[in-house]
Amino acid sequence: MPVGLYVCAMKRLISLSITFALLAAPVFAQTSRNDVVDFGAPKPLTIVTEQGDHAFMVDEAKTLAQQARGMMFRDSMDPDTGMIFEFDEPKIATIWMKNTSIPLDILFVRSNGKILKIEHSHTPYTLRSASSEAVVAAVVELKGGEAKARGIRPGDTIKHPFFGN
Repeated sequence: MPVGLYVCAMKRLISLSITFALLAAPVFAQTSRNDVVDFGAPKPLTIVTEQGDHAFMVDEAKTLAQQARGMMFRDSMDPDTGMIFEFDEPKIATIWMKNTSIPLDILFVRSNGKILKIEHSHTPYTLRSASSEAVVAAVVELKGGEAKARGIRPGDTIKHPFFGN
């Protein structure tokens, strides 16, 4: 086989492989109600605001399976609970609400524990992503409306072992 033909065939094979991976990724990332994902016991998390400290008990989403599941398939949520998504490396984070029936406040958090941005009461079941628009180390999800009700704002500090504070 001539070298030029070989290179062309390899490029086509690589292109097809990448296309398959991109098309298949959402299928593999999906989770169903019947999938068992263990988050362990909830851990304390505190948000320090001008009005005072607000204590929550949060599930920790550290693994890809936990992060893919997130708050999906939960029918209710107490106002003093939530979830923290802990990323291995800081990144621009995007969150969607597929299979999530509860409106959520989405707090995008820098590595120092400071809240960068809040998406208030993100719409249940929407595939519209909420984006940090800048690099963050974690995302905290609270019951929709809790951030406004408690006066939680960008610049406030989240205390949790993940942030080393």
